[in-house]
Amino acid sequence: MKAARLWCVSLAVLGLAGCGGSDDHSDLTVFVEDARARPTGTIEVLPKFRPYEAFTYNASSLRSPFQPPVKIDALNRQRGSRLVKPDETRVKQFLEGFNIETFEMVGTIGNESGTFALLSGAGGVHRVKVGDYLGRSNGRIVSVSDAQVEVVEIVPDGEGGWLERPRSIPLKERS
Repeated sequence: MKAARLWCVSLAVLGLAGCGGSDDHSDLTVFVEDARARPTGTIEVLPKFRPYEAFTYNASSLRSPFQPPVKIDALNRQRGSRLVKPDETRVKQFLEGFNIETFEMVGTIGNESGTFALLSGAGGVHRVKVGDYLGRSNGRIVSVSDAQVEVVEIVPDGEGGWLERPRSIPLKERS
């Protein structure tokens, strides 16, 4: 026990002896004097930033820039009819919330109640029949065949009338 105490004390004395040294801090003194002798700089004032202005996107109802523009021949253009118009009182179906371009025909199925087309798009594969509505332009399915689905859309003519525009969704070939 006495040997251990002696050994600890001697170790502490040796450690303190290693901490001692000369008082020669001349290099540190020179560095501090040089740093104080340098001219002091000025801090630049922060630039003024304009406050953020919120942007409201107003072009959502315009034609998509990624689709080719529709060429309209002004002289031979179809005129709309006041007799043709969409039924505004009709309850909208689920597939009317999506653009018709997002759908692809992937097949047909049939049973005793008729032939149904299978359309891929809008988050899954959907079964549609003649009389169902599809797309944002009041598109009504008028025929279903093994090769395509025929749709008639009711679109405004730009002069207060409405036009019936036929469209077809062809069967997607295997890839």
